[in-house]
Amino acid sequence: MNYKITHYPNKQRFEIEIGGMTAYAEYYLHDGSLDIIHTFVPPALEGQGIAGALTEAAYEYAKANELKPKATCSYAVVWLKRHPEYL
Repeated sequence: MNYKITHYPNKQRFEIEIGGMTAYAEYYLHDGSLDIIHTFVPPALEGQGIAGALTEAAYEYAKANELKPKATCSYAVVWLKRHPEYL
């Protein structure tokens, strides 16, 4: 699916808002890397590929800004293993 993803650099988050609910991927910048530290999707929105879309947007941002992708969040760890082209 195509989602409208908004990047909030001041909050270090990528967000999707649907029906008044907000899903997000939160990251931390350090040592030339972008580390996704937490992803959250409201239960009512689960299973629609939202976490994957947010994670991909964050790592696309990292790639465009020459930042190394890292993952502290367990979801992002698995996502990176499935998408080695981002490593």
